[in-house]
Amino acid sequence: MALTRTEKEAIVADVAAAAARARALVAAEYRGLGVAELTDLRRQARDCGVRVRVVKNRLARRAFAGTGLECAGAGLRGPLLFGFAEEEPAAAARLFRDFGKEHERLELKFGVFEGALLDRAGLGRLASMPSREQALAMLLATMRAPIEKLVRTQAEIPARLARALAAVRARREAAA
Repeated sequence: MALTRTEKEAIVADVAAAAARARALVAAEYRGLGVAELTDLRRQARDCGVRVRVVKNRLARRAFAGTGLECAGAGLRGPLLFGFAEEEPAAAARLFRDFGKEHERLELKFGVFEGALLDRAGLGRLASMPSREQALAMLLATMRAPIEKLVRTQAEIPARLARALAAVRARREAAA
C-alpha cells in the first residue's frame, strides 16, 4: 500500500523530531526477524529508553537532513531498523548488540554519536561504555578508596599495639 504525501510528511516530521532529540542513533538490518521477535525488541527498547522505528530510507534521509544525524545518509541501504537513544547514548548500541547475540538475523550496520558515523567496531565501543549510574558508582568508589585506606591505616596502629601487648602477656603467662 502506497503512502500518501501527507502521510510521508508526517513520518518525516516525526522522525526528524526523534532525530533532533536523539543523543545517538543505531541502525541494524532486520531482514528475517519475525513479528514476535520485533515486538520483543520494541518492548526491551521501551524499557531502556530507546525509540525503535522502521522508516523507508528515502524518508529517513530527508528526516536526518539538518540534524546531527545527517552523516547517516550514506549508510541507508536495505531494510533498516533505527534505534534512537534519547537519554543515554550507549543504550541503543547496547540493546541492539545484546539482542543481536540472541537473534543472529539482526545485523548491526552503523551508528551515529556526536555527529560522527560509527562502524561496527565503533558501535561495540559505544555499547561497552558504562551507563550513567555505573559511571557514577565507579567515580564514587574511586573517591572513597583513599579515605577508606587512610581510616584502615589509622585503625591498624592501635590494633597492632593491642596484638603486641597480648603476645607479651601470653609469653609472661607461659613463662610463669
